[in-house]
Amino acid sequence: MSKYKVLLFYKYVNVENPEKLVEDHLDWCLQHDIRGRVFFAAEGVNGTVSGTLGNIEKYKAHLTSYPKFSDIWFKEDDTEEHAFKKMHVRLKKEIVHGNLQDVKLEHGGKKLSPEDLLRFYEEGKEFVIVDARNWYESMIGRFKNAITPPLKNFREWKKYVDEELVKYIDKPVVTYCTGGIRCEKASAYLVEKGFKEVYQINGGIFNFIKKYPDTYWEGGMFVFDERRVVLPNSKPELKHIAKCHFCGVPTSYYINCHSVDCDRIIVCCHHCKVKNDYCCSEECRRSQNKRKVYHG
Repeated sequence: MSKYKVLLFYKYVNVENPEKLVEDHLDWCLQHDIRGRVFFAAEGVNGTVSGTLGNIEKYKAHLTSYPKFSDIWFKEDDTEEHAFKKMHVRLKKEIVHGNLQDVKLEHGGKKLSPEDLLRFYEEGKEFVIVDARNWYESMIGRFKNAITPPLKNFREWKKYVDEELVKYIDKPVVTYCTGGIRCEKASAYLVEKGFKEVYQINGGIFNFIKKYPDTYWEGGMFVFDERRVVLPNSKPELKHIAKCHFCGVPTSYYINCHSVDCDRIIVCCHHCKVKNDYCCSEECRRSQNKRKVYHG
């Protein structure tokens, strides 16, 4: 049995005095050895944290003791150790930065359960499924037949919809992201642009792969913690969709180049990671400006 858990959670809700929450929350987390990242804003909370089984249960009880967060949905994953090295609690204008403050959440796409999505695939429904994550997330994993926009960040969603995705305005469109938070506004933007039939996967990729591994998710799921990737599938043909930058072996692991001046994200197997000193090229290996510690 794993000794630690990782929680992924968010909730859009009007929060009064989020500045005070930031200060109190950080103090509580430091006292209970909870690590990770939590963002508060006037529009809600977004976080991912890790801790021992006992401390995670205390954390859930603590956060839900606030009436505004009493019904928050914690998505849980087992891990053998802390998934983060430090605890950061920040005050933000948006809990996910996408320049979508003017979008109305009540316009969000219909929540599609993992069972519904499975049925869409198995019954051969005609639909477009589109990734609302960044390019480096989708390069290691995606839903079958998904459109994977070359987004450098979520702020580019509007531009992509306006210039590219609009061609599917009359088709059923399903949006997805890791835990569902980006799709709350991404799908609402589609509805407000006039898309006729819009869905968002309830609970995101995380919820689907927990229930239906080895089906229609291909590859690994990018995570923003020290694990770097979650591998839900056991079928060899579904385990990896990416290949090592150096040797071409199938893998879902990635690193940031160890050269601070580069910081390029590359898919890289563990063997080549070590062999190449966590760098993407010979030039970067010779760089004098490298991180103090190896990351990844």
